[in-house]
Amino acid sequence: MTEKTKSNERDADAPFLINRDGTWLYRGSPIHRKSLVKLFASILVREKDGNFWLVTPVERVAVSVADAPFVIVSANRIGAGPKQILRLQTNIGEELTVGLEHPIYVKTNPDTGEPSPYVKLSHGLTGLIARSVFYDLVLWSEQDWDSGECFVRSENQKFILGQIDKGHGLNHA
Repeated sequence: MTEKTKSNERDADAPFLINRDGTWLYRGSPIHRKSLVKLFASILVREKDGNFWLVTPVERVAVSVADAPFVIVSANRIGAGPKQILRLQTNIGEELTVGLEHPIYVKTNPDTGEPSPYVKLSHGLTGLIARSVFYDLVLWSEQDWDSGECFVRSENQKFILGQIDKGHGLNHA
């Protein structure tokens, strides 16, 4: 049995599922209480093998994650240029500052070419940046026509959003 097959079987048996939009489900039913989702999120871990678990001192419960366990739902920009600071908020109300500890990166689906922007969170977890937030980041971005990079800055760091296609606009790396 392959590792991928083992992972798929575990995911099928996982009582918890986090959809791509950040909705948590327990045995197929959405969890509507934000306080309960925040509690579960506080004990969510991702292991080196990529599997997600809710971990307490007495129990481990498998969690299936469709894409990323959190969604970035808003962004604020403080200042402008090299010294600007980007502050992001997750779907459970956590706030973070984009920087070396919480970098932004973009993955491109090899089949569709569609970009998916993420931010690295604590404990090996990630947040999918919502489309509307990504549009804000692109609006605040700078272009380096020599290197072809489109990037945002935060805490004196550059985070690449994609490559500039001189004929058509932004392409994602």
